[in-house]
Amino acid sequence: MKSDAPFKRPSLKEALNAWEKLLAERGFSTDIIWIFAENLCVERSHTEPGGFRFGFQTRFTPPSDDALDVAYSHFSDTDQPVVFYRLGGRPGRSVCTLLCDSWFEKRTAADGFMRRDEWRILFHPGQQDEIDEVTDLTRWLRRVKRDRAFHDLDFCMALESIDEIKMYGRALAPYERLAAAMLNRLRRLLGQPA
Repeated sequence: MKSDAPFKRPSLKEALNAWEKLLAERGFSTDIIWIFAENLCVERSHTEPGGFRFGFQTRFTPPSDDALDVAYSHFSDTDQPVVFYRLGGRPGRSVCTLLCDSWFEKRTAADGFMRRDEWRILFHPGQQDEIDEVTDLTRWLRRVKRDRAFHDLDFCMALESIDEIKMYGRALAPYERLAAAMLNRLRRLLGQPA
């Protein structure tokens, strides 16, 4: 997937139809739970020393109904590959996320990615693995947030960014987030609404 190759992104509906068709061909459910960065739960593996396992939750940070639309629209405005990624399954459901970064430029079928170069989209249907749904707040709060190996899932969109896009028309830069947080603290200190 060369960055200078011509491509035309499909509508979200067209991309979803292709994704669901691939999932069905692989024997996976097309009833999808869409998750984002705040929904991922990375925990230390109890079976593999130094290893990690992925789970998810939508109880403590539920995505908005339009989160997938906003993420796809934002990712489609870039020239980076967009990836439909299946993490695993729940009974009768597939747990998926949307990723985007040049990190995926050289990914191929050998890596588990199905390419649609004319769309600049990759599909990663994954394996028949089940993924844990985390419903315990303590387990969620103890998730691993740093000191782990880099992973494909580090390129999914954050719900915080989706909210920023909806409010400001774009995701904020880190310094803008810091300035907004400081301004909100100052407002609370002065007794003004944040």
